[in-house]
Amino acid sequence: MSNALKVTVPDGVPFIETEREFDYPVAEVFRAHKDPELIKQWLGPRGMKMDIDHYDFRSGGSYRYLHTGPDGVQYAFTGVFHTVRENEFAIQTFEFGGYPDVVSIEFMTFEDLGNGRCKLIGHSVYPTLEARDGMAQSGMEGGMSEGYERLDELLAGVRTA
Repeated sequence: MSNALKVTVPDGVPFIETEREFDYPVAEVFRAHKDPELIKQWLGPRGMKMDIDHYDFRSGGSYRYLHTGPDGVQYAFTGVFHTVRENEFAIQTFEFGGYPDVVSIEFMTFEDLGNGRCKLIGHSVYPTLEARDGMAQSGMEGGMSEGYERLDELLAGVRTA
């Protein structure tokens, strides 16, 4: 895909910044983040099967899902949606079951670029620099890039269907 993920890990602060443009309107990209049936089709790297226990993308909602790799190993993720503003903004917590008690706070801004395009801007805050560095070195960037490529493919199929 032509829209590359940009990941920034600033020195000295426990943040990870992400940006990714999409050749689709904000409403379509937001819906793909909101609808659990769509989430299952794109979130995470290729080759992972996704099972959703629950996914309630609204202010006060929560989520729990599992990714299962081709080797059968499962990875659990949980969190709470603190604020969700339709087609605009979301704040959520994110916890990976493999590292319990390390919870990040993630801010997602859906920015309209005009001409049917948008940008998704992420800001993740970790409890320590070590936790942030662990996430940055975990393969997160590759998994996010693949997931967003899958999202592009899903939206292309939805648009032409």
